[in-house]
Amino acid sequence: MEALFAITLGVLTASGVYLLLRARIFPVVMGLTLISYAVNLFLFAMGRLRTGVAPVLGKSAEYGDPLPQALVLTAIVIGFAMTAFVVVLALRGLGEVHSDHVDGREPDQ
Repeated sequence: MEALFAITLGVLTASGVYLLLRARIFPVVMGLTLISYAVNLFLFAMGRLRTGVAPVLGKSAEYGDPLPQALVLTAIVIGFAMTAFVVVLALRGLGEVHSDHVDGREPDQ
């Protein structure tokens, strides 16, 4: 299970970095989103996934740690707000510069 999480995190992070290095607005936004998903999975995996345990203190001797779950929930909300802000910023830049290149000008061809 740990190997699957590690591979998934590596693929998401590598894909996100690759898309961030592209020179267009939409791939940059998608790269930020993929890196955000990778961070969320990393935070969730820090809580040591367990099956058959109580989610909070109760009748069971073992329980699931609620802190990583709370961190992931907070990170999802912040990631959604960041993505909405970046999309609005990209649309405004596209409207003013009339180019979807990240530095505002097309590369010489």
